[in-house]
Amino acid sequence: MIWVWVIIGFVALQRLAELPHAERNTRALMAKGAVEIGREHYPWLVLLHAAWLIVIFLALPSPPTIYAIPLALYIVLQVLRVWTLISLGSYWTTRIITLPGVPLVKRGPYRFLRHPNYAIVVGEIAVLPLVFGEWQVAVIFSVLNAVVLFFRIREEERALTARRALTVH
Repeated sequence: MIWVWVIIGFVALQRLAELPHAERNTRALMAKGAVEIGREHYPWLVLLHAAWLIVIFLALPSPPTIYAIPLALYIVLQVLRVWTLISLGSYWTTRIITLPGVPLVKRGPYRFLRHPNYAIVVGEIAVLPLVFGEWQVAVIFSVLNAVVLFFRIREEERALTARRALTVH
């Protein structure tokens, strides 16, 4: 049971530790003239992620089992997550913040995908419940996440259209 707490606690602490970093980046970007897009859906995103972790914990079987393959995949996703955050640097936030006239980042995983962070989050939402054998939680939250991301990516694409022609390597 201790490893269950370690895994879920790590994910919760990771998410909470990212918030001050994202807020600092948001404030710095806004001070440079950035604008926020899609503010209306942001509370739904926060609610989804909080509920996801809570439901994973509440749905734990007794006794809980940890499955190695999904855990290994989740660890790989965390490495990719860090690579994405490092690649975005001071542009990484949890909100859709765009700085007009500044080229989009095209380094790191952004060389290969338009939205690698969202791809990673899709994987995390699906895989972490599978670490504990909770396939129902994986399916339900994957569907809910798809709905939220549908609106979020549409808003982000709209916000970034003017900057799409510019690149930073």
